[in-house]
Amino acid sequence: MYCSTCGDERMFEQPPCPDGHGEECPERACTECGAAVMVGSPLTAPGAGRVPAAPAPALATLASGAPAGRAATVRAVA
Repeated sequence: MYCSTCGDERMFEQPPCPDGHGEECPERACTECGAAVMVGSPLTAPGAGRVPAAPAPALATLASGAPAGRAATVRAVA
């Protein structure tokens, strides 16, 4: 794997995982300099980090300030 700290291809190994991921831990460390990298997707608990989506408003307010759903008229000024 390429090590950005060493600036060349280096061997990487999986250090002991303090997070309890075991063999699935995505962290690797350069055997030359010790720089850490993540490989693959980070592991999280199911649903971790997800925030429920706020319901989208039915209609947005028009640029004229009129609430959506009401007819808005635009007048040209000469």
